[in-house]
Amino acid sequence: MLVEADRSKAPSAVRTELSAIFISLELSQSKWLMTSLAPGNGEKMSKFTVAARDVAELLARFAEVQRKAEARTDTRYGFVVIQEAGLDGFWLHRRLEAEGIESYVVDPASIAVSRHARRVKTDRIDGEMLLRTLLADMRGDPRVCAMVRAPTPQDEDRRRVSRERKALTSERIRHVNRIKGLLFGQGITGYEPLRRDRRKQLDELVTGDGRPLPVYLKAQIGRELDRIELLLEQIKAVEDIRDALLMAARPETTTATRDTEQSECGLALRPSIPAMLIELKGIGPEIASVLWLEGLSRTFDNRRQLAAYAGLTASHWQSGNINNDQGVSKAGNPRLRTTLVQLAWLWVRHQPDSALSRWFIARVTERGPRSKKPAIVALARKLLVALWKYVTAGVVIEGAIVQAA
Repeated sequence: MLVEADRSKAPSAVRTELSAIFISLELSQSKWLMTSLAPGNGEKMSKFTVAARDVAELLARFAEVQRKAEARTDTRYGFVVIQEAGLDGFWLHRRLEAEGIESYVVDPASIAVSRHARRVKTDRIDGEMLLRTLLADMRGDPRVCAMVRAPTPQDEDRRRVSRERKALTSERIRHVNRIKGLLFGQGITGYEPLRRDRRKQLDELVTGDGRPLPVYLKAQIGRELDRIELLLEQIKAVEDIRDALLMAARPETTTATRDTEQSECGLALRPSIPAMLIELKGIGPEIASVLWLEGLSRTFDNRRQLAAYAGLTASHWQSGNINNDQGVSKAGNPRLRTTLVQLAWLWVRHQPDSALSRWFIARVTERGPRSKKPAIVALARKLLVALWKYVTAGVVIEGAIVQAA
């Protein structure tokens, strides 16, 4: 450890030859903190604060830092900017790239922080740490952080369809449970608010002690039914948009499916990803849209990257004599992971003769029914990799039933 007399001789926090102006942005709802490290300024980090969403002032600060660096070194340097993925989304990242600025978005959970019980955290400290992370990444350290691949505006907009349906469905479930809870307090069970004759059923209900429904309770349930009916209409509208989006997906051209029958350009045309998914028995429009928009529309180098993106990779804990398996990491896309687990149960039911279903049944039979839950998660990971190979390389899953869409 360093003692007080040795601190002046200790190496500084940043020791690198700068070839650009490095800037980190700490974004909040009221202000943005800009931390910069420029050539010719030693190893001093400069900090500026601008009003939130004031891009003109931010770019003016960039120009000022660039002018000072050019005056010190007689060289004009470009910018490398980093920010955390968060509430502001990717609009600032796209705006900076449109200005010709090299921009990166980092996953904040991937940045190593102090493990003290009460670590100090401020925007200034976070800005400096983010800048050091950017420098380490530029030096080629592959483990220092995880950069986020920003989706295109079109891909980001298409995802809203399935996400909105999920939000509407969750809201519908809350209203249904609320109605059932109100009726249960009166000794009434078996009422289904989603049936078409829900209003007629409501008029015929009688409490457990033989009384008609209280007036105000019936009025409250009627207003809950109004909300449910509105939600049903909105869900139907969103599903129509989803189906139109799936139908509008154009066939894609790829060299992976080249065969004897080639098109005029010399490449075979394969169906779109949604069409290929729906052809598999057990996969409907909703699951196909989530798999397509949340995962399979992206580019992955290998199956490990794919499983890590879905949060289905194993997370071990090994230290000395301790060697535990903590299950899957759950560090990826939660919507994709949830849909894959649901699909795994449907796959076992609708594709019982496939190799993946036989593997699941054999594993549960060997280890007992208590292993069913971890086995279905493992099946979800295997199924994701198999579907990725199917839509990218045309490798049909062994034993799977493929039917006309």
